[in-house]
Amino acid sequence: MTIPKESILLVDDEEAIRCILNKGLALHGYRCDEAEDGEQALAKLKINPSELVILDINMPGKPGSEVLPDITARFPETAVIMASGVTDTKVIAKCIKDGAQDYISKPFRFEQVLQSVNGTLDKRRLALEIQRYFQDTGRGDKQKQVESRKLFMGAMESLVNTLESTDTYTKGHSQAVAKIALTLGQQLSLSSEELEDLRWAALLHDVGKIAIDPDILNKPGELTSSEYRHIMTHAVIGPSLVKPFVNDRVVAIISHHHDHYDGGGYEQHAKGKDIPVGARIVAVADAYQAMTSDRPYRRAMSEMEALEEMLWYSGSQFDPIISNILIKDVQQSGCRRRLKSMGANN
Repeated sequence: MTIPKESILLVDDEEAIRCILNKGLALHGYRCDEAEDGEQALAKLKINPSELVILDINMPGKPGSEVLPDITARFPETAVIMASGVTDTKVIAKCIKDGAQDYISKPFRFEQVLQSVNGTLDKRRLALEIQRYFQDTGRGDKQKQVESRKLFMGAMESLVNTLESTDTYTKGHSQAVAKIALTLGQQLSLSSEELEDLRWAALLHDVGKIAIDPDILNKPGELTSSEYRHIMTHAVIGPSLVKPFVNDRVVAIISHHHDHYDGGGYEQHAKGKDIPVGARIVAVADAYQAMTSDRPYRRAMSEMEALEEMLWYSGSQFDPIISNILIKDVQQSGCRRRLKSMGANN
């Protein structure tokens, strides 16, 4: 006997869209109900809460962006995916801050919808599992709190690895960034607590890309300004996903990891040493790892080419002290490899 999957409430004023989604999701085992506006959705959730709501932003009457806070407040165990034909990064970022787990664009590709539904429900199950673990072990026991945090962080690390494993270009990226970041942090004499926070922030720095359109992420050509703004929302989405389970230092590192040292980054409000040191470290590690890896739009740079880029942008995009440490480390590693190779040949 097949166990039915979670229930989904489809909220859209267009009946045709609800019908298409209903039929498609039903074929994959999901139980679907429909609502044509926000008020009807809230009424249905009150009678029979769904595990997931797909909520249209632009509807007559109360828009989905205003219904969202009501759903998250009254039905905290219900996950929400926002849907809209208008790609406004500020609206998307606000919806994520208000509790939405994902965002999908119209016109829909059903594969995209299914991927979002599966991923969102996976995250929901993970969050509920962590929540129940907290309840079972008790919040008063400090050791159990530490164990709970480790459980969550391990699960999040696994989620990041799973996401990256589906993309040849980013497979292992976060692990590599964390390794580089820790080396830099150790040379900057960070404390053990700071290094632990740096490690988790580096591992989770791109977790917000869960909500980014994969077609834009993997676009082989140059991004439009709108596409770039869409991708940059991951620095807002990521912190909102992990904030309930990590400390403020980890949240700040993830929030600021794309800040430029000179203050010239996208919608940036801090610069120089006002940017958290962990974020300045991750920015250098992230950029170097990306430059030396293949991407859809270019082949990987050589170490020498990447170091030239780091040197060129030192003091503008990158903290000059941190970028200089990386440059020296890579140069010394290259020398050691060459010496080892010469010894092997002899």
